[in-house]
Amino acid sequence: MKNIAVILSGCGVYDGSEVHEAVLTLLAIEQQGATYSCFAPNIKQHHVINHLNGEVSKDESRNVLVEAARINRGDVEDLMELREQDFDAIIFVGGFGAAKNLSSFALDNDNYSVNQQVLIAAKAFVKVEKPAGYMCIAPALLPLVYPAGVKGTIGKDNATAELISAKGLTHIECGVGNVVVDEAHKVVSTPAYMLADSISEAAMGINKLVKYVLAFCK
Repeated sequence: MKNIAVILSGCGVYDGSEVHEAVLTLLAIEQQGATYSCFAPNIKQHHVINHLNGEVSKDESRNVLVEAARINRGDVEDLMELREQDFDAIIFVGGFGAAKNLSSFALDNDNYSVNQQVLIAAKAFVKVEKPAGYMCIAPALLPLVYPAGVKGTIGKDNATAELISAKGLTHIECGVGNVVVDEAHKVVSTPAYMLADSISEAAMGINKLVKYVLAFCK
């Protein structure tokens, strides 16, 4: 049975993992006959957003690992404990946490970087040629993890795609129900809530992403 490492970035679309994407990913993995473990970096969130009104909670501080534990009923491990030899693939869930906590993409635009813990974990899977899935805004990490020219998608947002392409991504436009597959690097990406207007729309691409990632597993 294939075992997948799922990387979370908190809990909540505006400052952490997109909850629907996370749950859909875990469901798809299980329904397609594989198992999973969730991981998140034990770091401070960039900031906290009140998801009811969209405002920054200026006097509040939260931890990415602690918040991510909300999604998987407390069962989440420190990213520092992730060992690529224990898993067949890795999947990065979207949400602004991928662009604020896992990387600085939402803050630094074309001068962004990836958190060192995240970079080490992602590159460990590249080194042993294990497949990966990136959804929503998470493909912003791709050109800093893989060699220049790696293929991926964030959907059809040209301005965002140009910023990531400047780092080395070969961006391919993609509809919400489809995926972009880089055969050479065993990388699968899908727009998810970069384009989805409903949870069922997001599910189409995420289910397909999991299917392709599992197909790449040896």
